[in-house]
Amino acid sequence: MAPTLDMPVLQYFNVSSPVEYVAHVEINRPDKLNSFFEAMWHELRQVFETLSISPSVRAIVFSGAGTKAFTAGLDVQAAAQSGVLAANADHSNHDAARAATLIRRQLLEFQDCITAIERCEKPTICVLHGYAYGLGVDMLTCADVRICSDDTRFSVKEVDIGLAADVGTLSRLPKVVGHHSWVKDVCLTARVFGAEEALRVGLVSAVYPGKVKAVEEGIRWASVVASKSPVAVQGTKELLNWSRDHSVHDGLRYTQIWNGAALQSRDVVLAMQAGMKKRKPTFEKL
Repeated sequence: MAPTLDMPVLQYFNVSSPVEYVAHVEINRPDKLNSFFEAMWHELRQVFETLSISPSVRAIVFSGAGTKAFTAGLDVQAAAQSGVLAANADHSNHDAARAATLIRRQLLEFQDCITAIERCEKPTICVLHGYAYGLGVDMLTCADVRICSDDTRFSVKEVDIGLAADVGTLSRLPKVVGHHSWVKDVCLTARVFGAEEALRVGLVSAVYPGKVKAVEEGIRWASVVASKSPVAVQGTKELLNWSRDHSVHDGLRYTQIWNGAALQSRDVVLAMQAGMKKRKPTFEKL
């Protein structure tokens, strides 16, 4: 039986450990289609920052509770009452520069909460079903791997509520799929697209028949990753993300520095010996 994870008290997320070294994080507001308001994105950051440094976790499955949605995105009704989008937001006491500074600080905080998924040291597989709208796309592009059920419907919804997406989609989606014409199509029109189209452009790695099967496959993938050296896995995620945002030369240079330390791990010898003896290696917690 997998151990119980040491987590803070959570209101909007379920966190469990279905198999050893794997954490399953579920957005838990199914009665509202898992839509987000401010308290939820702060709790999201808390969850991923906790799992990032937990020695009992080596891989994370991220999904949404209920049958209808991974997330429908931002809870627009709640957002209209507080925060940047509040209809009653009053910046009349500030000149433009000061009002802009207040908004920028709020956006920075929101972005940082969502980026916690990408910043997490542990690889995360995002398992999507039903609606994956707006903020859902921001979050799924932070994940390392994405799979979905065949009923998933995606939309970069922000232009339909009068704004440019500002929490990560416009920065990350082009790098995830490498297809700028398609990216501009879905971002400018906010059109809904399905699982097969997401698979065709490389937004997801696989499509499965139904949420249950997709979650099972997500846990299976995470358990494979969790069986490997955490030094190797976490180093691989770090180097891939760094290289995505830097030149090949810079990526190679950073790899030299990183592996100058990581290659001194006992995991290298353990993995090589296990391979020669055709047995499963056991690695220390990290």
